[in-house]
Amino acid sequence: MTANQPKPLLPVVNRPIMEHVLRLLKRHGLTETVVTVQFLAALVRSYFGDGDELGMRLHYATEDLPLGTAGSVKNAADKLRDDRFLVISGDALTDIDLSDMIRFHRENSALVTIGLTRVPNPLEFGIIIVDDQGRVQRFLEKPTWGQVFSDTVNTGIYVMEPEVLDEVAAGEAVDWSSDIFPRLLKRGAPIYGYVSDCYWEDVGTHESYMKAQADALSGRVDLDIGGFEMSPGIWVGEGAAVDPDAVLKGPLLIGDYVKIEAGAELREYTVLGSNAVVREGAFLHRAVVHDNVYIGPGVNLRGCVIGKNTDLMTGARIEENAVVGDECVIEAEAYVSSGVKVYPFKTVEAGAVVNTSVIWESRGQRSLFGPRGVSGLVNVEITPELCVRLASAYATTLKKGDTVITSRDSSRAARALKRAVISALTAGAIDVLDLEAMPLPVARFHTSRRPASGGIALRTTSGDPQSVDIVFMDSRGADLSPASQRKLERVFSRQEFRRAFPGEIGELSFPARAVEDYAQELLRYVDMTGVNDMKVVVDCAGGTSSLVLPTLLGRLGVEVLTVNARLDSASPTETLAERRRDLQRLSELVGSSRASFGVRFDPVGERIALVDEMGQLISEERALLVVLDLVAAERRRGRVALPVTTTRVAEQVCRFHGVQVEWTSTSLDALTTAAARPYMIFAGDGRGGFIVPEFGPTVDGLAVFLRLLGLVARTRLTLSQIDARIPEAKLLKRTVPTPWATKGAVMRSVIEAAEGFRLDTTDGVRVVGEDGRWALILPAASEPATDLWAEAHDFDTAQAFLDRWARIVERAAGT
Repeated sequence: MTANQPKPLLPVVNRPIMEHVLRLLKRHGLTETVVTVQFLAALVRSYFGDGDELGMRLHYATEDLPLGTAGSVKNAADKLRDDRFLVISGDALTDIDLSDMIRFHRENSALVTIGLTRVPNPLEFGIIIVDDQGRVQRFLEKPTWGQVFSDTVNTGIYVMEPEVLDEVAAGEAVDWSSDIFPRLLKRGAPIYGYVSDCYWEDVGTHESYMKAQADALSGRVDLDIGGFEMSPGIWVGEGAAVDPDAVLKGPLLIGDYVKIEAGAELREYTVLGSNAVVREGAFLHRAVVHDNVYIGPGVNLRGCVIGKNTDLMTGARIEENAVVGDECVIEAEAYVSSGVKVYPFKTVEAGAVVNTSVIWESRGQRSLFGPRGVSGLVNVEITPELCVRLASAYATTLKKGDTVITSRDSSRAARALKRAVISALTAGAIDVLDLEAMPLPVARFHTSRRPASGGIALRTTSGDPQSVDIVFMDSRGADLSPASQRKLERVFSRQEFRRAFPGEIGELSFPARAVEDYAQELLRYVDMTGVNDMKVVVDCAGGTSSLVLPTLLGRLGVEVLTVNARLDSASPTETLAERRRDLQRLSELVGSSRASFGVRFDPVGERIALVDEMGQLISEERALLVVLDLVAAERRRGRVALPVTTTRVAEQVCRFHGVQVEWTSTSLDALTTAAARPYMIFAGDGRGGFIVPEFGPTVDGLAVFLRLLGLVARTRLTLSQIDARIPEAKLLKRTVPTPWATKGAVMRSVIEAAEGFRLDTTDGVRVVGEDGRWALILPAASEPATDLWAEAHDFDTAQAFLDRWARIVERAAGT
């Protein structure tokens, strides 16, 4: 709570602790006040100014370095020399009778009078023993239980004569309790203790902060609680709108201009700051909520603190003793466990379960953008509300009147969520061209070819029918760059959404001939000579590629056996077992039909799996090499783009055909950016994704299928023969669990251990030995893990090299 603000400004019943202290001083006629400031001093000065609003005169004494409790007062000595003065902490809550304490000091002719109170646990305070007349006999600062000799503790409130300042060295860190008072006591100076039975709470822990709020609402401390007491124990601030069907059970405080909807329930000891919004179904009990907080529908808050300008989205749950700092976003259905601290400016993603404090990480659990876009469980993590916010943020990053292409796969969930996306885009003054159900490559093509500024596609997560991915595209049809993702994420987390005026609402239209335009353009760019006598087997996987293939293949005269060529809205993706079953069936069909090869599209037509003419499945890594060999053999010049995780056998293949390799990072954005450069003839990611640069810089399963038809038709070799002539790769991979906080230390350790090796830092750290063996150490972007790859001339050497670097990572990560 004090990471970005000084503790005296923390609100207790919606007023800073220091304001309560100043009001106490004024009640006792102490209107001339010096405020000593150090940490974030400008915030204190800005809030209180010269004290005129409180009817006081405030002066400020600033410390460049912390000077201690006595040193800070000495720093203000020029304003304290004229008369006796009172010292009081700006971060302790009290209603002590200062007038009576000053009377006690004056009647005893004391040099110093120390305000004392009795507490059940004195371990965190300085304990003091006084005699029957109140004279101090003994001090001990913050004792252990074995040293406790009293329950009477120092409150940090002192009445002093000005000559006591002569005992404090200027410009040095000096403390009253541990330095000055023991010295004066030893000298026999008249130091007295004023024992008060009034309220005093040192607000130094989360527990004491919560206790202070409850005590204020219960009347245990005499404070001025702003607002109108609507009913016993229920205070409501100016301009607050509370629905009659909201449930309120005091004592509780509702700040100025708060909005509480019907069905919300506020229970005992809840404090709502100004401008807070509490939506229907929210439940708050002993929750302290600072200013400008949005509490979404169904949010559950118990015994927690929520910092200012924070958004709690639908169904979020914050448990006992948790603290969420200022300007955080707790997304829908997120769960923050008991005792967890979420530091300011963090985001906890939808559906995340946070069991450890979020301190250095920018997000709780996961990033908003993952390798597949924004992903999550349908109607749990990815809700219509979330889609609206995401699309609103995306619209805000564009100009009014821009056009966005939208599309989806065949699933019902994607269809429902896309409607929310379209509503938000048009409400943000964006025109929408909706392709409805369409393969993702076709959506990317129209985003790049039409006058569009970007696109949004919704698809079921591969292998997980319960989840959905939201893919955001730029004007090239490629996934948003990391910089654009961060820009969208900033708008999304702050909810700074642009809304159109009624006359600016965007238009929704449905372009005609979307499939025909794509097919015509693809056939214009891809060489299809010699394909007339080809026979292939195609598995559409019940996906949207079945909408395009008839138009494409109908113009080629290719003999095609097509399976699963229908849209399956109930099962828009397959499990791993179903995928294996269908690939086995594809293999059998290719072998029995004597086809040249078989191909299986993913449900959105973006990636492919290959089966050779013998009916053997070609692995994703080998498929990359086979297609690369075909392209390079025909072109005999140019460049190919490959991620650094690709086997270096690819270099041998390219070198044999006179083609150069450009290595990229593992991000899809880096690969598509490289594919758009001049002289690029091929790009692939090794996971079934291929790019046909002459047609477009994005992954396109349909385009590579057509290109593969032409390449195989014109070569004298079959796929199995090409595969057989390519050397076997000796590439191994391993993942090592790595806490987020140690990832930097891990990479530093890798660099230190790599002395004597050649280093490549295209992505992560690639360590290259003299014999050509190499290892790549790459922190996972969205998981607490480090990925490692190793390759050598034989598997034993590769395994030993991988083990070596894995041990270095494990040691640095503490795993």
